[in-house]
Amino acid sequence: MKNKALKGRYFIQKQLGKNAGRRTFLAEDVQTKQLVVVKILLLGVDFQWEDLKLFEREAQTLQMLSHPAIPRYLDYFDVEIDERKGFALVQSYIPAKSLEQWLESGRSFSEVELKQLAESLLKILQYLHTQQPPVIHRDIKPSNILLENRSGNSIGQIYLVDFGSVHTLAAQKGGTITVVGTYGYMPPEQFGERTVPATDLYSLGATLIYLVTGQHPAELSQDNLQIQFESVVNLNPALSDWLQWMTEPSLNRRLTSAEEALKALKHPRKRTKNAIAESKVFGSRIKVKKEKETVEILIPPGQLRIKTITRVFDQKMEAMLWIGLIMVLPFLITAIQLGNILNGVFLGLLELLIIYFSGIPALFLRRVRVHLEPQKIYWTYEWFGYKHYCNSIFKKNISKIVYQPGYFNTIKVNKCETKTKFVSPQIVIFAGRQIKFYVNHLTDPEMEWIANELNAWLKTNSD
Repeated sequence: MKNKALKGRYFIQKQLGKNAGRRTFLAEDVQTKQLVVVKILLLGVDFQWEDLKLFEREAQTLQMLSHPAIPRYLDYFDVEIDERKGFALVQSYIPAKSLEQWLESGRSFSEVELKQLAESLLKILQYLHTQQPPVIHRDIKPSNILLENRSGNSIGQIYLVDFGSVHTLAAQKGGTITVVGTYGYMPPEQFGERTVPATDLYSLGATLIYLVTGQHPAELSQDNLQIQFESVVNLNPALSDWLQWMTEPSLNRRLTSAEEALKALKHPRKRTKNAIAESKVFGSRIKVKKEKETVEILIPPGQLRIKTITRVFDQKMEAMLWIGLIMVLPFLITAIQLGNILNGVFLGLLELLIIYFSGIPALFLRRVRVHLEPQKIYWTYEWFGYKHYCNSIFKKNISKIVYQPGYFNTIKVNKCETKTKFVSPQIVIFAGRQIKFYVNHLTDPEMEWIANELNAWLKTNSD
């Protein structure tokens, strides 16, 4: 590829990176005589449509941004390399080393420099998050932050690069979200396919922790998903508290915006570590009905995210199967309503039929109601008008109610293979035994908010 001309204009100097169908090159623009970065996405056996969506989104995002600390969009065109077609994105080149490279070369960062870095990056995030729609980077980490050499008393110019994982809140409302990012720098909600401006704050906090400890955040111990770094370094308590605040696993407890984080950095203030959200999570579809003595929390069905699946039947056969499902459905519902003994069998059969014919898990069609009465708590699951009542738990038997955030659990399958599974956030009710309550499609902040409502109910006088 060296000295190869793309579009008759961009002469390749050297390769900067390569990853699963993507290549990044340093090139010279013969028209401007300037060095540029050319990112190429090639179509092939390892190509996925999701890659093209992210690639195009990066180009579109850079095209609308204009900030001295962000690469400039220059060009976008089709290419053909080694008989493979693809797309090329050209952006300005920044001659600076990444924070990761600086650390590997032996450079250390003082508290003053750490604050300067944080302030510069928060101002960049402030710019991104105030765009319409807001732009979420989703992959802030040491290798994606460039730093020029020191200049007098200044730490040097900071740049935020690689918008290949960028996401806008407008895209989030439009459908499915791809989980991208780097393990160790991703907050829990990002694993759950949800991103907000505070998501970038967590990644920035984890990056700063890497700079002061010299250890990857995933290598540090955790307590309830909170990164434990204080014992590794000797930081000013105010700065240490601020970093903890930035990397709170729960969105309800984390700093919410770059502006708020900047104010907290410049003017440290005492925060209540055990503070809880008193109001319902913003944007949540959960509904609450409060009467004089009772509370009912309605959790609507999950929003369907139907992915393209391989069809085994032709259109005629598929139509016949749908007709068969519609015909048998009323009989199944009637059978379900006849008695509690066969409920589990019929509900399982119904869910299998729905998955088999449409690829849609029945849990997405199920709504949940949590009932809080003066003396007891119980919840119901509803499918197609049928209600399944769970056993009541009396308040006098409950010792405590604990919220557990979602997390990744790695299990060793054999000597060479491990399996990682995401465990959904859940609420554990201690009433002589542990009773676990969870709803797969709810986010960590939503489950934590429900836990707070349950604890508020538990503390009320039931006489």
